[in-house]
Amino acid sequence: MTRILVAEDSLSQAQLIRSLLEKADFDVSPACDGRAALEVIKQTVPDLVLTDLQMPEMNGLELVREIRSKYSFLPVILMTAHGSEDIAVEALQAGAASYVPKSSLGQQLLNTIRTVLDVARLGPHDVELLECLAYADSGFLLRNSPALIPALVRHLLEHTALMKLCDKTGLIRLGLALEEALVNALYHGNLEIGTPAGDRDSVEWFERAQARNQEAPYCDRRIHVTVNLSHTEAVYVIRDEGAGFDVSQIPDPTDPANLESTRGRGLLLMRTFMDEVRYNSKGNELTIVMRREP
Repeated sequence: MTRILVAEDSLSQAQLIRSLLEKADFDVSPACDGRAALEVIKQTVPDLVLTDLQMPEMNGLELVREIRSKYSFLPVILMTAHGSEDIAVEALQAGAASYVPKSSLGQQLLNTIRTVLDVARLGPHDVELLECLAYADSGFLLRNSPALIPALVRHLLEHTALMKLCDKTGLIRLGLALEEALVNALYHGNLEIGTPAGDRDSVEWFERAQARNQEAPYCDRRIHVTVNLSHTEAVYVIRDEGAGFDVSQIPDPTDPANLESTRGRGLLLMRTFMDEVRYNSKGNELTIVMRREP
């Protein structure tokens, strides 16, 4: 059973989170602050850490830094609240894998955890394979199938790991950036479905995407992915066949106030995790660059 460590000093919040996770068949270990969380990790390393930001003794930012330093393979998800936006952005830059606003725990928490865990499944033998590989260029043409996205992300991470551009945490963050980019290319690009007001995994959202995927011209569109890997950098270009959008209208992803907004969340994660993120003028092609960590 997947084990999740929850660092939360509010008893009521901790009980709510535990209930959500246990209903989804996760094994939950509690900790009242960052220092207590580290003691739990020393005893038994969990599969994932879910942490509040404002806590006594050791806050969420300090916990992220300690985990990145000592357990770089362990993914951390932040729980953000109004007033903690600045520290949340700093924690994402320090090594957290993703975040969920506390106001949206019921709608986003489980999906975010599953996405992070799915990306983090890259095994140690995958990393050690083909260490003599010097460079790799590849291209993919994907139909509008959501099931292909996690499969492609895992494939790309396996090959990126061979170049040793980053540690395990860096690979997880890369995987999340690629997943966000591909999901956007599918739903917002090819299917031209706007950002939902609520849960993207709701029945209504799913049915709308299914219906659009049976209609012309949407059903005939494809996602183009090109990859250039070397020991100095990885460059991913993702292009959809949709109408594009006005790039100037994207919410500023560096503004902490946008953490609570659904719109622009993926771009915030991408620009926080990657060295370079840029769109073409039409808004239907995204280039992501990750350079070798010092």
